[in-house]
Amino acid sequence: MAESIFRKLRDGGEEGELAPALTIEEIVASPFGLDVSGYLLTNLSSSILAGKSKSQGLVLITFSRSPSFYLQLLKRKGIVVSSSSKWIRILDCYTDPLGWIDQPSSAFSEGSSLIKLHKCVSDLRKLFSTVIEAGRELVGDGKTRFCVAIDSVNELLRHSSMPLVSGLLTDLRSHAQISSVFWSLNTDLHQEKVTNALEYISTMKANLEPLCPSSDGQRNALENLFLVHQDFGKGRFHVRFKLRKGRVRIMSEEYHVDQSGINFSPISSADTVSATTKSLLPKVHFNLTLSEKERVEKEKVVLPFEHQDDGISNEIYDGRRSLVDGKIETTPLSSMELQTDVVSSGKGGEIIYFRDSDDEHPDSDEDPDDDLDI
Repeated sequence: MAESIFRKLRDGGEEGELAPALTIEEIVASPFGLDVSGYLLTNLSSSILAGKSKSQGLVLITFSRSPSFYLQLLKRKGIVVSSSSKWIRILDCYTDPLGWIDQPSSAFSEGSSLIKLHKCVSDLRKLFSTVIEAGRELVGDGKTRFCVAIDSVNELLRHSSMPLVSGLLTDLRSHAQISSVFWSLNTDLHQEKVTNALEYISTMKANLEPLCPSSDGQRNALENLFLVHQDFGKGRFHVRFKLRKGRVRIMSEEYHVDQSGINFSPISSADTVSATTKSLLPKVHFNLTLSEKERVEKEKVVLPFEHQDDGISNEIYDGRRSLVDGKIETTPLSSMELQTDVVSSGKGGEIIYFRDSDDEHPDSDEDPDDDLDI
């Protein structure tokens, strides 16, 4: 599924459409969103250098890590970035995000054609124009396109409000020369409305689910701690694609993080269906499934409408005769009178209802419900 995301970002959108956008969601229990961003960054770089991508440039905006970190990452993957590279620009929002440094040091000025130091990241209009300017240095003013990568939106949300950040991302998607955009987000640091807003902007959403060991009463705390540490870099990688006409496709695979980076591997189809079904179920506080014992007991329950063939003829009292012997004749009374008569017997009594007059039309001589055996 990571390969599917990479192809979507590499190919970009059709002409006249908004650029594809990806949100990579991570949590504290599985903080590997930047590893996924690094995986996509290196693959897009290789594709651009090989001429297999529709975009011919890449603009990387760094907030959570320094530009030198990403240069070393690309170097480890066999991609050497020199100061004369004409396919990548790094916008440094990590070194001086608040504009406190008056004069840049020699480290900042070195390789100025490749790395641009951007101050005051709260000014999103200036940030947008700087991104477009950096991209046009790579591909020019024509129809040639470039892709934009933001390593972390968390730092951007620290300095600006959510409406301004969503406006910036929407402007990047709608620009004619931008082919695709992707960013990472730690959902534990923000409210749910922030996550929903970024998810609404995105055409793809990827989230990392940690591999939690099953807890039982026989395992002690030390053993559970060992298992959590052992499986910390493993889990499930879920991707949701927004398709045309409102359709949604969900795919899953396993991930494993080691010293070489993050690796992905497919999982069995049965586990995929189970994980997808579980994610689509609503979050309720009661059990939606039945155990085998509960299912057997449910089948034994006789419902009221089911016929009980016990051989006994049942009659429905129509209010005109006694249920004891069926031979008591009633005498009509005056209108609007109700006479109750208690017929004493050794077993008790009963209440008899008399109609006001003979002109009162009875319900029917044929009861429509006489076939019911209640």
